[in-house]
Amino acid sequence: MVARTGNGEAENGGGVQSVERAFEILEVIAKNGGELSLSEIAAGTHMPAASIHRLIRTLVSLGYVRQETSRRYGLAVGLIRLGDGAAKRLGTWARPVLAGLVEKIGETANLAILEGSHALYVAQAPGRHSMRMFTEVGARVHLHSTGVGKALLAQLTDDEVARILELGGMPAVTDHTITDPNVLRHDLAVTRARGYAIDDGEQETGVSCVAVPVLGAPVLTAISFSAPSPRLTPDVIRRAAPALLDAAETLTNRLIAERAVAS
Repeated sequence: MVARTGNGEAENGGGVQSVERAFEILEVIAKNGGELSLSEIAAGTHMPAASIHRLIRTLVSLGYVRQETSRRYGLAVGLIRLGDGAAKRLGTWARPVLAGLVEKIGETANLAILEGSHALYVAQAPGRHSMRMFTEVGARVHLHSTGVGKALLAQLTDDEVARILELGGMPAVTDHTITDPNVLRHDLAVTRARGYAIDDGEQETGVSCVAVPVLGAPVLTAISFSAPSPRLTPDVIRRAAPALLDAAETLTNRLIAERAVAS
């Protein structure tokens, strides 16, 4: 049985159905990384076109969705306010975990999220060495050339990866950057199998990175160690990868606990 709120809104399983559907529309548009027609949104959400049209008009009026002259729809800048706040909260919340990683390994620890066709660094704990990683919080980097980027892409299907890379491209950032989609697809398969990604001077010459996904985050998330390549030896990577995986599990468990409290 579907209940009604005092305002006449349908409730489904304890939630307001129109709110659930609005977020489903936003997620479908975001997942496809571009602009969609009403029929494409309907196919992605399995909702009636009439319902989608009403919700889309509301989202457009609120500034969360934009309508192009082609009558296709994309995400609008109103979401940036929400995204910035969520990213800052996630970064603040994760910083003690990153500091714990630095205590274990000594190298700079980073937290990054997927933002469109790039990775966005939202938190960092500097390493103990005088020569550190040069990436800063707020920096946006390519996905195909970074450890965090690969750890983010590894959480997606090959078709989803192809759509994102079509938007962001695969430029050669250094001589070691992977620019062949087939080679990257193999690299991501290896990443999924072993549980962590490696960037060996692909984003910045002389700098390497090992990264793992953080499962269960509200947006695709990854954490990493970055260091000058001579310091990130195979032995260090063998110690760093389990530490990162443990930290990712800690973050996932905290997210689950926070959601349980919120509900």
